Amino acid sequence: MDETTPDTAAPLIRNRTFDEIAVGDSATIERSLSAEDVQLLATLYGDSDPQRLDPAFVASPGFHGVIGHGMWGAALISAVLGTRLPGAGTACLEQALRFHAPVRIGDTLAVQVQAIARDAATRRIRFACRCTNQHGVLAIDGTVDVTAPDERIEYARTRLPEVRLPDADGRPLAARALSLGPIRVAVVHPCDETSLAAALDAHAAGLIEPVLVAPQARLAEVARKAGLDLSGITIEDVPHSHAAAAKAVELAAGGRVDALMKGSLHTDELMAAVVTSAAGLRTARRISHCYLMHSPAYPRPFIITDGAINIAPTLEEKADIVCNAIDLAHIVGVALPRVAILAAVETVNPRMQTTLDAAALCKMADRGQIAGAVLDGPLAFDNAISVAAARIKGIVSDVAGLADILLVPDLESGNMLAKQLEYLGGATSAAVVMGARVPIVLTSRADSRESRIASCALASLVAHHYRLSPP
Repeated sequence: MDETTPDTAAPLIRNRTFDEIAVGDSATIERSLSAEDVQLLATLYGDSDPQRLDPAFVASPGFHGVIGHGMWGAALISAVLGTRLPGAGTACLEQALRFHAPVRIGDTLAVQVQAIARDAATRRIRFACRCTNQHGVLAIDGTVDVTAPDERIEYARTRLPEVRLPDADGRPLAARALSLGPIRVAVVHPCDETSLAAALDAHAAGLIEPVLVAPQARLAEVARKAGLDLSGITIEDVPHSHAAAAKAVELAAGGRVDALMKGSLHTDELMAAVVTSAAGLRTARRISHCYLMHSPAYPRPFIITDGAINIAPTLEEKADIVCNAIDLAHIVGVALPRVAILAAVETVNPRMQTTLDAAALCKMADRGQIAGAVLDGPLAFDNAISVAAARIKGIVSDVAGLADILLVPDLESGNMLAKQLEYLGGATSAAVVMGARVPIVLTSRADSRESRIASCALASLVAHHYRLSPP
C-alpha cells in the first residue's frame, strides 16, 4: 500500500503497527529546498562552508549554485518514517545511505520509503529509501532499519514552531550592501530637513555617494537651519523641483548615477520625469513599487506590491508587477519565491475581477509567461500568510501560509496593508521602485531613519545586480 498523504490532510494522524505493515508497503512525501532551509541547517550544524551561505562564492567558475546539506535528505527520510510509515513510536536502529547528486536551492525531492524485509521476533523492519529530484534524478538511496511500534498511536496534527531568520544570506540589508560598496545616487530636490538628513545619513553609513540635485542656495539654507554639513557633497544646481527631476533622470540615463532617491518634491513629479519615453529609463516592463517588510508575526521577510504607483492595475500590468517583485526577491536571495495573489476570497468568482485576474496570472505562470516563482491565487490575506488558516479552509497549496510576495489588488489596499503592518503590527520596511533601468527610492516624510537607510541598502543591492544584469 502506498501512502502519499499531504501535510494539509486531515488533522488526525495515525501510525501503523508492526502487524499492519507488509513487505511492499510504502510512503512518500515531497519537499522543496529553500534558502531559509540551508541557512537554518548551517546554523544548527555550525557549518560556515561558503558553498552553503555565499551566493557570490558559488557564482564563481566551477560552482553551480548553493548546495544543500546532504543530511537534509536524510532528515526527510526520518520524517517519512516518523510521521507516515510506520509513524509515531518508530525507533531508528541503523541507516546506510549513498549520496548520488547534489540538492540545490529550489529543488524538490520526492522522498520514498518502502518495506523490504520484516522480522516478527524483533519487530524490526528494513526500508529501502530513495530521494529523487523534480527531474527524476536520484539524489540519495539506501536502507534504514527500524523497530516498528506495537501499539496504535493517534494524535492531532500540531503546527510546528516558526523560526525567524535574518535576510536571505544571514546578514541585514545594510551589511550586505556595504560589502558591495557605495552606489552613486541622485537625490532629487532634498529641500527639507528630513530628506536632506536622510541622504546624509545614508552617506555617513557608507551606502551611497549622494548627488544633491536642487537649488544650491536653498540647500545651503536648509542645511544651515538643521545644522547639517554639506562639505564634500556633490551638488547639481537647478532652479526648481521640476528641473531637479529632469536633471536627475538625465544623470541616471547617462550612467552618471546608479539610482534615484526622492527628496521633498511630490512623487508624481519625479515619476513623470522617469516614465517619459524621452528619458531613456523605461524598460519593457511597467514600473512598480515594492515594500520589503519584516513583521514580528511572520517568519520571513516578504514583499508587498504595488502600494504606491499603479492605482488600479489591469491583468497585463499585474503580470509586470509580479515579475518586478520576483526579480527583487531573487536579488535579495529568495531563489524560488512564493507569490500569493490576494483577493477578498480564495475562490474564483466571475463577479470579482480580482479573482479572475488571479486565476489568469496562475495560468500564465503555468505556461511560462511568468517565470522564476510559484504562484497561487486568489488567496485571502489570512490564507496567504497562515498555514493554519489555509488548512482550516482545506486549501492545498505550495504558497498558502508561506508567501514571500503578496500581490495586492490595487494601490489603496497595498498602501493600507503596508502601513497597518508598520503602525499596528510593529513591522519594519524598506522600499524600492522596480521596472526602470535604475532603482528608485520613494521616501515618505513619515518614514523613520531606519526605514530610509534600509531603502537605500535595498536600492544598492538592486543597483549592483543591474551592473551585472542590466534590466
